[in-house]
Amino acid sequence: MPGDTPVLIVTGPPGVGKTTAAEVLAARFARSAHLEADAFFRFVRSGYVEPWRPESHDQNRVVMGVAARAAAAYAVAGYFTIVDGIVIPGWFLEPLRDLLHDAGHEVAYAVLRAPLPVCTARVRDREGETLLDPEAIEQICQSFADLGEFEANAVELGGESPDEVAEMLERRLGDGSLLV
Repeated sequence: MPGDTPVLIVTGPPGVGKTTAAEVLAARFARSAHLEADAFFRFVRSGYVEPWRPESHDQNRVVMGVAARAAAAYAVAGYFTIVDGIVIPGWFLEPLRDLLHDAGHEVAYAVLRAPLPVCTARVRDREGETLLDPEAIEQICQSFADLGEFEANAVELGGESPDEVAEMLERRLGDGSLLV
């Protein structure tokens, strides 16, 4: 199945459960790779610009390009590949999707959405992480509120377990409704 499965981009605001759901879904495949996009931003050592700032556009294109090439390499090798991160249309999605398409891969895009208080509480309860400003979380949530042409890629969550979210993603991958 990995050769027939598109590269999956799992996104949504901080605290929505994208990394946990991606881990659960990846474990369902005999061969899988789960790339956390945030890790690729940590490789920039000098000249780093917070990725939500307007002046970060060039940096974001470079970082998403590196993530796309890594994802493409895993997919070519036969791994079911998931990229998880805050992949907002107009900022991050297009460079990532376009590079994967150029490398010959189908791309699926799943936007996990949960109520703002749920996301904020989950981020607040994380251990060992620098807390994001609640206003930044709200701003990122708003970035996913109106997806325009990608609204069909939204996955509304209301308290599902990570296993249930992974099941939803696997079902939507199978029916092709997440393709972009």
